[in-house]
Parts: sequence; C-alpha cells; structure tokens
Amino acid sequence: MTTARPGTGPAAVPDTATAPRRTQVVVRGVVQGVGFRPFVHALAGRLRLSGHVTNTADGVVAEVEGDPEDVAAFCARLAADAPPLARVDSVETAEVTPSGGSGFTIVPSRQGGAVRTLVPPDTATCDDCLAELADPADRRYLHPFITCTHCGPRFTIVTGLPYDRVHTTMAGFPMCPDCAREYADPADRRFHAQPVACPRCGPRLRLVTAPDGPHTAAACASAGDMDGDPVAAARRMLAAGAILAVKGLGGYHLACDATAPDAVAELRRRKARGDKPFAMMAADLADIEPLAHLGPLERELLSGAVRPVVLLRRRADARPRQGAAPAPSVAPGSPDLGFMLPYTPVHHLLLGLGAADGEGPRLLVMTSGNLSGEPIVTDDAEALTRLAGLADAWLLHDRPIHVPCDDSVVRVCDGEQLTLRRSRGYAPLPVTLPVEVGPALAVGGDLKNTFCLGAGRQAWLSAHIGDMDDLATQLALTSAERQLESVTGVRPALLAADRHPAYRSARWAEDRSAGRPVVPVQHHHAHVASAMAEHGLDGAAPVIGVAFDGTGYGLDGAVWGGEFLLADYAGFQRFAHLSYVSLPGGDAAVRRPYRMALAHLRAAGLTADPALPCSRACPPEERALLERQLARELNCVPTSSMGRLFDAVSSLAGICHHAGYEAQAAIELEAAALRAPAEAEDGRYAFRLSPPRSGAPLTADPAPLLAAVAADVLDGTPVAVVAARFHHAVARLVRAACAAARAETGLATVALTGGVFANTVLSSACAEGLREDGFTVLRHRLIPPNDGGLALGQLLVAARVTDGAAAPGTPRRERE
Repeated sequence: MTTARPGTGPAAVPDTATAPRRTQVVVRGVVQGVGFRPFVHALAGRLRLSGHVTNTADGVVAEVEGDPEDVAAFCARLAADAPPLARVDSVETAEVTPSGGSGFTIVPSRQGGAVRTLVPPDTATCDDCLAELADPADRRYLHPFITCTHCGPRFTIVTGLPYDRVHTTMAGFPMCPDCAREYADPADRRFHAQPVACPRCGPRLRLVTAPDGPHTAAACASAGDMDGDPVAAARRMLAAGAILAVKGLGGYHLACDATAPDAVAELRRRKARGDKPFAMMAADLADIEPLAHLGPLERELLSGAVRPVVLLRRRADARPRQGAAPAPSVAPGSPDLGFMLPYTPVHHLLLGLGAADGEGPRLLVMTSGNLSGEPIVTDDAEALTRLAGLADAWLLHDRPIHVPCDDSVVRVCDGEQLTLRRSRGYAPLPVTLPVEVGPALAVGGDLKNTFCLGAGRQAWLSAHIGDMDDLATQLALTSAERQLESVTGVRPALLAADRHPAYRSARWAEDRSAGRPVVPVQHHHAHVASAMAEHGLDGAAPVIGVAFDGTGYGLDGAVWGGEFLLADYAGFQRFAHLSYVSLPGGDAAVRRPYRMALAHLRAAGLTADPALPCSRACPPEERALLERQLARELNCVPTSSMGRLFDAVSSLAGICHHAGYEAQAAIELEAAALRAPAEAEDGRYAFRLSPPRSGAPLTADPAPLLAAVAADVLDGTPVAVVAARFHHAVARLVRAACAAARAETGLATVALTGGVFANTVLSSACAEGLREDGFTVLRHRLIPPNDGGLALGQLLVAARVTDGAAAPGTPRRERE
C-alpha cells in the first residue's frame, strides 16, 4: 500500500503501459455528504475507467481499472479537483488484480468498521439552488427545503455513518419519482445528494400561533389566511410586530422586525436580555454597507458557505436604506453591529424572496431560541412549551434536527478572522494537532462551554453548548458528547477538565469517568496551550503566554485573570501577573462594576472622591457595607483579573456601572476608546511593574494608572480619551512584561489569549507593539480566545501530562 497526501500524487506507475491496471483507493477527510462519490463517478467516466465507489465508515473507497496513465491521473486529481465542500486529508492506494468489466457505478454503502471519515458541517444555500428557488418555472419554486450536493443541512441531520439518507433525519421522507430520478442521474446536480427534496416529498412548513400571546390577535389579523402560505403569513406577522420562533438548521431562532423599536424592546423584555446586543439577518450586503464598515474579508465571511454572525464596526455616518434602519435598542452601547446573511431557503423567503413588493421586513433580529442560559431549542414539541412565553407564533417544519448547532460568531482583527464562537458551519470539522494524542475527551469550562474529542493528530471541537449553570445545558453536553463520539469513532481513555473545584463541567467529567483518569488543567495554561495548538507548535520550546480574562481558578486559590506564563504543554511558570485586589461579593462585583472600581481604588490607597462616577453609582447604604466588607475581607476573594480591571475603569470613567451581560462594561469601554482622537496616548497611565521577591512572580500594580484615571475624570477629560489611554497603558504593560520575560529566558514568541483579547483595540495595540520589539506574536483566528477554545488546550495539556512528561495536574515549572 502507498499513501499520497493531497497534492503529492500517487505512487509511480508501472512501465508496462499497455497492461490494464486496477487500483483500490481510500480517500479520507470530509468526503461524505459533499458530492464526492458523484465527483469520483464523473472523473472515472472522463478518464474511461471502470470500477465502482462506495461510502464506508473508513471514508470513500473506490476501485478503478484501465490504462495505467489514466489510473494515475485519477488518483492525482482526487485531491486537486475535489468538490468545493470537500476536504481531502489523505489518499491511500493499493494495487489489486484486474478483473475486467466496463462502466463505473456507485454501489450501496458498506456498514461496519472503525469510523475514520469526517462529517461535513451545514452550509448555506448555493447560488444554483437560489436561482431555482426564485424561478416560477422550476418545480422547486419557493420550496423552503431546496438543496443539492453543494449546500444544505449535513451535520445537524446526521444520525450515523456512512453518510446516506437512511442515516439522516431525511430517512422519513421517501423520494418522489422526480427526486429519485435526479438522485440516480450522474449528470444531475442532485446525484446522490442525501437531503434532496421537493414540494411533493417534503419536508413541509407550518405556522402555529400562540393562543394568548400579547401580539397574537393583531398580528394574526394582519397575517390574513393562516391556512395558506405559512411563510407569507409569517412575514405579515413580523411586519405587524410579532415575535416568531423560526426553526433553522441547528435549532430555533427568535425573530422580530429589527427596524421596529417596540418589537425589539418586547423581545428584549421577554427574553430578559438586558442590554446584550442582538444579531441581525439582512436580506443582502446592500442593506449592511450603509450601517457598518465592510472590508474584503468581512464580505467574504458574510456571503460565503458558512454564513456566521459577523461583528462589524458601526459607521459614524450611517445612512440606512429605506426600511433597513435597525432600532437603537438592537445593540445599545456596542461598538459593533452583528450581521449575518440568509443561509437557508426559509430565511431567504422570510426576507422577501418571491414576496410581493414591500411585503415583510428587510432586517430581522435573529437570536437563539432559548430561555436565558439554556441551550438552543431543537425539538418541535419542546419549542411549543419552552418558548411559549417568548413567541407569538412558531414557523416550524417536520424535518427533525438531530444535532443542536447555534450560529457561529466571528469578527475581523487586523485583516484576519477572529472567531468568537465556533459552531454552525465549522463544527464538526477537525483541528489538525501538532502532536499525537491518545483518545481523550476535554470538557472545557463552565462559560461558553464546548468540549473536545481527540485522537492521533486530530481534535474535534463540539458546537457551542452554552453556560453550565443550568441542568438543561448539562444534559445537552451529555447528548452532544455521545453523538460526537459516534461520528468520530473516538472512545476516550482519559478526560481533562478545569482545575476549579466547583466547576460543573469538572463534576460532569468526574461523574462520567467510569474509572478513567480525569486530569485537572489550570485555566490559563489551557488558554495558552490552545493558542499554541492552533498555530501548530509542538511544545518543544515554551512561549510567553499572555492570558487575560475575567475568571480562572489559580493554584493559590485566588481568581487569576491577568497572567504572563512561560508555558509549554507539559507545564508553566507564572512569570508575572496583575497585583491582587479583593473581589467583593463574587458575582455581585461582576454585575455591578462600581464595586470593582471602589475595591481597586481602595487597594491602590486612593480615596474614592464622592464626585467620581463610581462613587455616585453606589447607593450610600451599600457603600457603607462595602467598606466594612473590604476592611474585614468578608466574602472577598483576591483576584488578578484583567477583565475585572476593565470593569473597574469602565465604571470609574462613568461608562458602565451595571452589567446586564458578560463583559458589558469592557465592551462599552472599548466602544468609547474607538471614539478617541489619535493623540490620546498619555504616559501617566502606567502600571508599576515590581521585581519578584524570593523567586515569586513579577506583579503589575495598577495604582498609578488608577490615580491618573481618577484625576482625568475629575478634571473633565473626555471619556473617550480616558478609555483610549487605558487601552494604551495595558498594551505598554504587555510589552514591558514580555520584554522582561525575554531578558530572563530568551523566549521570543508571545501568545495572546483569553477572552479580553476579543477586544480588537487592545489586541491590535499589543500585537503591533510586540512586533516592533521583535517578538513573534500568536493570536487566535479559528479557535476562540475565550472559554470556547479552552477544551483544545486542555486536550493537549492532558495528553502531555499522561505521557510521562509531568505529574498529573502539576505544572512542571510553577514558582508559586
């Protein structure tokens, strides 16, 4: 047997060009559900080869026979000319005895064997299908489930392998004669397209209205005939101000007209959303361009096959098209607007394709269909009950969703993609690992949970699960982990989890360990390892890891989050960190940033002037209690969190005193910094980087910075200038600490990681400064820097710990 990696070609062909040659080929990668067998069939036909092709759990297996040069060309072109949605990881060839025969066929899939193929992600409706959807002469005109080999549902409908219709949730929809004919025709675009469907064979949409929803009566009256076209009725309900639960590829959305302030406010109230921004779905790029800045990569991300939510910087001079002006309450206080384009036929129809002129909205709020903190709803019966208090009507269909998959969220930073949530369109594509790992499961953290299965040189990150403080989310994790095991064939021999003793994800791992070892991994070590793995580092040399986030359990029992680590996969040394400050009341301080501002001022030895915004925001009775609490250290955990420092400065500057969603204070501080003039730099904003004592880490004391911030605020310095100066100061701290680490160790590679680095103002400033200083800078692109990427790092650390490089759960070089 010979193995040819993509682009290298097959093994040398025999000199006897006249003798027929027969070769068995095994192709692995994303090669099922992407039109690979039809592609193989067509390629063999063009080269006049006989044989057959089939799906197996091992991949796509073909045998071809004919002229040796044609057989060689066939093997070489499998990777080079593969269909657009395919990803060929390997092509293995073996010579077999010629058997004669003529013609080339697709034979039924073979069952059994180890799972070694990859399931493709869901993809947006392709241009060919959209053209048919809009063509009155086409038999699929306005069919909400139009799909072909190159687009449509994949991962969310797969129930088993090999990938055939019988192993999808389309199994309950027998093909009509016309669809069956297309499915069997090698010349047709739907040749062996498993989700193929039409109006005759289903699936089918229906619109169900709530009997007593607040908007239902008026909306239904506006909708007219509820027994006719469900999409047309849904459009009219949306235009009348209703909130709809819309079933998509990986779950339900809650949708309303994004241009209607009352509808947006009602959805925000029903979902207890606070001020957290909503994502919007626009009909086309022309509706987005007047509202937000669009660069080439943003355009590509919005209109490509994945169709994530893309966070775009607002235009200061926004001039929306008529009927496409979002309500101010869509994203209050955010520097960005989150947009996506339609990715299913239903979305295109809701946004007006095939509708009468002017019918329906051009911008829709599209937010996850769930109660706050719960996983996205996928089951129809469950949607009718769990979303009963949220929706006025349900636009649902009878094709089951087997795998929940929320929308992915990305942004662009310095011309490169920065993924904030890796889910629909990306999951379950594997990540290529820089080192071999044994079969393992890393369960991630408690916020933005995703888990990771790994074996060999591949790791599979799950779709977004959610926050683990809810039983429904923990059950969703159990179900998703079982499903991903089934389609990857990975049977974990060990588990990895966060070191936090109270994390629900860690308890989940312990409860399901069944005698397998559970390796605890320090939170920020996992962040750094995740960045290293994404960039293909094998861990032979450590990096300087700058891990900034809100919360992570430290080895000393404190809450870490402003960390400079010297790390590889086997261990880490805490080189420097923000100096500790009391976190008064735990989550209360997170929800009320003025508490962090007052705690930071006290720790810095500064008086909280009554004229400061944070002092005015704290009620007098709470202020008295807070002062006693800080003086006596009651319910005060020490923290080095950079996220909490952002909160403190946000409140100190008068930007955000009450956080209704995660990182609100920091996001609004970033928004303010974007409004500052270029000359906002000020050297008074500085950290005091103290030398270590007795081998302890360096500490970065923000006292001088806080004094400068307070002075500027009292002097009336514009808030935008204060915010920008703070960001510059943090970037200077990163440069100084990394320079000190290089001077001591010689290391010159820096990994920027943790949720704080979703802030593009800070990320850009740090990367630019570090590169000026001669460092190689690693930043996340396809793996989230926040806790959504944590599991990948846990996997790599646990693998190295258990191969004997370090004692389980013990950093190799810890100076604490």
